[in-house]
Amino acid sequence: MLYKYKVLDKDGSVKEGQIDAINTDVVITSLQNRGFTIVSVDQADKNIFGGDISFFERVSNKDVVILSRQISTLFEAQVSVLRVFRLLASESENPVLRKKLAIIADDLQAGSSISQALSKHPKVFSNFYVNMVRAGEESGKLNETFMYLANHLDRSYELTSKAKSALVYPAFVMVVFVVVMILMFTMVIPKLSSILVESGAEIPFFTKIVMGISDFLVNYGLFLFVGLVIGGYFLIRYGQTGSGKASFSRFKINLPYLGQLYRKLYLTRIASNMNTMLLSGVPIIKVIENTADVVDNVIYRDILMTAAQEVRAGKAVSEALTGYEEIPNIMIQMIKIGEETGEMGMILETLSKFYEREVNNAVDALVSLIEPAMIVMLALGVGVLLTSVLMPIYNVSSTI
Repeated sequence: MLYKYKVLDKDGSVKEGQIDAINTDVVITSLQNRGFTIVSVDQADKNIFGGDISFFERVSNKDVVILSRQISTLFEAQVSVLRVFRLLASESENPVLRKKLAIIADDLQAGSSISQALSKHPKVFSNFYVNMVRAGEESGKLNETFMYLANHLDRSYELTSKAKSALVYPAFVMVVFVVVMILMFTMVIPKLSSILVESGAEIPFFTKIVMGISDFLVNYGLFLFVGLVIGGYFLIRYGQTGSGKASFSRFKINLPYLGQLYRKLYLTRIASNMNTMLLSGVPIIKVIENTADVVDNVIYRDILMTAAQEVRAGKAVSEALTGYEEIPNIMIQMIKIGEETGEMGMILETLSKFYEREVNNAVDALVSLIEPAMIVMLALGVGVLLTSVLMPIYNVSSTI
């Protein structure tokens, strides 16, 4: 959340600015740590209706990937930490990121560590990112850590984008199909139906069904639309609740064919996140907990959080993950081999690459099947609809 502040520095000069923080207490603490005397602190990210506009203040994954590579390169060139963030703040093309980097640089100048400064901006830097940086600070390998992060985020972004892109096309075709059907039922079918009724000929049963649907949409279509909008609103609200998130997460991984694609995508994310964090020296319990935060599925998140508790109690990771149908046996066995040989990182990297190939193959197969299937479905829908009405008209005209 963005706050505007007015402070007095050590010389008594008035300074004004903005700071991004979770709440007012964090703002006050941050400003006091810099030696300022606070005059006022007000929330800034409100629109004219009093609503929060932080939704529009987004930093893309691509921006974070580029930023991570730039930080790694500058660290490798032995540029000081403060100068790195000052330089990137002045050069960033994204105004939101530029503002946040400037705030981070101020926090660094006030004595904060990099991980502490980044943690104040959770919408840009996830818990996974912050913990990776903290591990890099402790190990003294920050340049390598930021390069790991850039590579990891790049792979994750590419994989997720490819999976989403595969679903965009069928969604678009389905929308077109529905629009065409609505136009047919509300504009074309009524005119053809009137011809049939005036002819006095016997109307086939299937044609009566089509005419009934057309009459319903013409007379009650608006009410149906309003009902769908209201239903969609409550469905979205339900999806934001705990039980709703769990239901939608379960639904996604149980879908025919697409469910397997989602499962492999989540397994790729789990293996890749755990491998990246282990390479940076993050403790295994923290690795599992942070992976749970970024897996983006409630079912897998709950599995990982339960596993983290069992590992903390003394169980091995492979043992803690055993017994869940969402975690394939081959993954558990591979992790067990990694634990026994001390090569957990290498095993997780192998698993990550394996499931990444599986996702890519599944997406490619899906894309190759979708186009012809959708074209056939669209043609059949329109063809059956027109045949049900045009054939009776043709029969009437042939008897005249």
